[in-house]
Amino acid sequence: MIVNKKSLRGISGGLLALSGMVFSSFAPVQLAMANSPKNQPAPRLVAQKMRTLTIVFPTRSDSTDLQNKANNVAAFLSKELGMPVKAQLGDETAAVESLRANRADVAFLSSRPALKAEQLANARLYLAEVRKNYSGRYTYNSIFVVPSNSALKSKNSPKATLEQLRGKTIAFTSPTSGSGFMFPVSELVKLGFVPNSDRLDNFFGKVNYGGNYSKALDAVVRGQADVAVVSEYALFPPYLAAENRDKVRILHKISGVPAHGIAIDDDVPVVIREKLINALLKLNKSQNNQLLTSLYNSTELVRIDHNRHLRPVKEALKNVGIDP
Repeated sequence: MIVNKKSLRGISGGLLALSGMVFSSFAPVQLAMANSPKNQPAPRLVAQKMRTLTIVFPTRSDSTDLQNKANNVAAFLSKELGMPVKAQLGDETAAVESLRANRADVAFLSSRPALKAEQLANARLYLAEVRKNYSGRYTYNSIFVVPSNSALKSKNSPKATLEQLRGKTIAFTSPTSGSGFMFPVSELVKLGFVPNSDRLDNFFGKVNYGGNYSKALDAVVRGQADVAVVSEYALFPPYLAAENRDKVRILHKISGVPAHGIAIDDDVPVVIREKLINALLKLNKSQNNQLLTSLYNSTELVRIDHNRHLRPVKEALKNVGIDP
């Protein structure tokens, strides 16, 4: 019989209710199946003491010397929790896979990978990052950016503004980016310019993908694209050089893009999860805040509701015609 992760959770949950024991994914477990008569008690779940907590810190273009910074945060959390905490680096795809395969227990994730983590590992976001340059504290704007001297102008409605992009060259960030693809394309779908993400060529003259915020913006600065779509915080270094800031301007804004957050796997016992959340919130205190800001330039962590926070992403994906 093949038992997947979710099935095992269901089995173990029932056994826990009968045995009154605490199950943890932090260490190996053994299911002791005794050859006993049918009227004997259900098999016992024997759980060993948890040993370590592994957190994945995704590499981002605005993070440098990340391993040392992540190690410092892990050391702080280890002291707060009274157990070893390991800092592991990797991209967000690897982070989600590590949660699914039980090689990690916690991960810093952006919105779409967070949906994948929920789908594949039953992990959920409990905290979101706040940055000084987020318009909505823990939400931010997706922006259409044009050259400062562009003939394109912001008009009295989104439809009138974006209608000007018909036949133009656009530089998206990447097909997996929330603010650099999903939210702007969702806006175009809602306004009736395209039916889904597969028909962008019917509206734009040319569609390019920069690969990251800096390259998408560079395409506008260098005259290779009429417009680019990025996050509002990409108008500052290290994404956009200070000397290029006055060479671009915002044509249109889309608000409500969910900020990155911290996902915790459902295998983490509730008591440990709450201790971890409280420990992470202590990074907001002035004496600890540099540990947080050094990671990804976020200044604060706030508690969020997973479903409410990610609802705009689900809606955008539905409009665009992409599976979560």
